Amino acid sequence: MKRFALLASAALIGLSALPALAQSPSTLRIGLQEDPDVLDPHKARTFVGRIVFKGLCDKLLDITPELKIVPRLATEWSFSADGLTLTMKLRSDAKFHDGEAFDAAAAKANLERAMTLPDSLRKSELASIESISVVDPTTIAMKLKRPDATLLAQLTDRAGMMLSPKSLGADIGAKPVCSGPYQFVERVQNDRIVLDKFKGHWEAANYHFDRVIYRAIPDTTVRLANLRAGELDMLERLAPTDVKSAQGDKTLKVASMPNLGYQGITINTNHTDAANQPMGKDKRVRQALSLSIDRKVLSQVVFEGLYAPIIQPFPPTSTFVDAKLPVPERDVAKAKALLKEAGHSKVSVELFVTNNPVDAQLGQVIQAMAQEVGIDIQIRSTEFASQLRDQQQGKFQMSRIGWSGRIDPDGNIHQFVTTKGNQNDGRYSNAEVDKLLDEARTIYDVAERKKRYDAAQKILTDELPIVYLYNQTVFFALRSNIEGFVINPDGMIRLAGLKRS
Repeated sequence: MKRFALLASAALIGLSALPALAQSPSTLRIGLQEDPDVLDPHKARTFVGRIVFKGLCDKLLDITPELKIVPRLATEWSFSADGLTLTMKLRSDAKFHDGEAFDAAAAKANLERAMTLPDSLRKSELASIESISVVDPTTIAMKLKRPDATLLAQLTDRAGMMLSPKSLGADIGAKPVCSGPYQFVERVQNDRIVLDKFKGHWEAANYHFDRVIYRAIPDTTVRLANLRAGELDMLERLAPTDVKSAQGDKTLKVASMPNLGYQGITINTNHTDAANQPMGKDKRVRQALSLSIDRKVLSQVVFEGLYAPIIQPFPPTSTFVDAKLPVPERDVAKAKALLKEAGHSKVSVELFVTNNPVDAQLGQVIQAMAQEVGIDIQIRSTEFASQLRDQQQGKFQMSRIGWSGRIDPDGNIHQFVTTKGNQNDGRYSNAEVDKLLDEARTIYDVAERKKRYDAAQKILTDELPIVYLYNQTVFFALRSNIEGFVINPDGMIRLAGLKRS
């Protein structure tokens, strides 16, 4: 407890040292669990980065709490009868933060950059687009290689975010120029990102704070202490262990909703020499790891039983969950037998975790469970952006990581397990999985799509390139005087309508 008090004190001192405007009534201060990665929507992949982008970069489309796709920079859209052309009408009153007008040419430039930039993580999300044409200043047409049931959903997130074309040749990630309700001011790595209200935004009247400061505070106890002290106005991902305490605090409000994604362990099966070890090369060892984990106990011990155990990439309420693949009971004897069958009585493997108390505890519980079956896990901890960087470069054996989820099932699976998937960090490859998931993208009928996902899942639960563990319920905590917050299952903080009473 003394350690937490000292950390909290240090964090509070850091906040009080910010400019006077940071303490003014027109500033909203948000606590993030990690520091975002690069602030370039075409290269970024962190959950907290998406939260910052919500204030910084407008998108073509968005989603409602009911998961309905709604207009944003695109006002209307339609597919051709053969499903091979998507035509979008665009706003005529939107501007970028550098004063340039948003138009069809700008939308085309952004989409083409997302499709062709060598290190773009949006390539697989937009892989169905063959070409983009400017019909007129407020209309674009996307010619598709094949029907794509996922495309509209992709455009509700980073693939649909717009940057000023004049900024595309610069280091956008260090100083992004978007068209959102707030514009970039400064970033201090591992500390804060500051945005100021963009008065030229087409919806400026809906945004009531002059400045938004995002603070990276990985320690959940410190983050909550700052909220209680009034140095933060809200925080994302309140720790489950703090939920009851926060709910009983009259100065705070708590909101929650199950999210759309998954949390699990990504295993390096074929990426650099780090994959050349039993866990990476033998599915029986991965099966033993999965069977060693009691997912229900994991939720109870680490998350107060508030997170649902899963073994699939879709949330438990999803239509695409395969009921024939229930969460298995822990089976130590079977896990040991699988290791023996693979020629091992004991194996050693390294697990990458993020340097926050919750992930540390999670790693330790998994470590203890795996130890009982003969899997010796060494834990390596670092801040989240470094973990992602090393994971992308194949400098890992196993990584405890998750995904915040998308409204279309493709967004939770395709890019992570297909051979050319942009976020397939372990380089898993299976031609049949590729075929099934590529086909699923082209099918609009839900039942027919589900057949492909079920077939792919049958393979994936056997080969286990990702060991799925649980679905998060996302908890937000706010000061009681913050009004207008609308929770959404994507876990994002939408700034429209937020104000201080």
